[in-house]
Amino acid sequence: MTPHDLVVTRWGCRFQGHQFPCSIGKGGFSAKKQEGDGATPIGTHRVVGMLYRPDRMARPTDWALPIGPGDLWSDDAAHEDYNLMVRAPYPHSHEKLSRADPLYDLVILTDWNWPYAVKGRGSAIFIHAWRKPRHPTEGCVAFRPDHLCWIASRIRYQTRLIVQP
Repeated sequence: MTPHDLVVTRWGCRFQGHQFPCSIGKGGFSAKKQEGDGATPIGTHRVVGMLYRPDRMARPTDWALPIGPGDLWSDDAAHEDYNLMVRAPYPHSHEKLSRADPLYDLVILTDWNWPYAVKGRGSAIFIHAWRKPRHPTEGCVAFRPDHLCWIASRIRYQTRLIVQP
């Protein structure tokens, strides 16, 4: 492990000498992640990108990309765009990135099942804002919004999300 790694355990997250509370998936940790199980996959996942809502916040890093109203994430395991960012109109199953709530105002992308997705292995393990303290996610890792912004301003492309049960 390096100082740039986000290390998530059942007790929270360690990053750059700090400890942060965080939320994980409602299905707990899993070594055999599947689409829809609500679990956070155990293992080492690279940070591969960052998205943000320019209508709600300033650009957190120079490599963050804006989320627009038509941006979606495909979670349709039967479609060729599974686990990829797509644009509306998109008739297949997807998740809207430009949400009414603040959960995806800032999204850190990991390489879980990406870029060559295995159908049904699970899509989009994001790092994003939590709904409320420690409220479980659908498998992502979530933080208090101010903690997420602090983390986002300090991560680099070499940063990894290390999930340990």
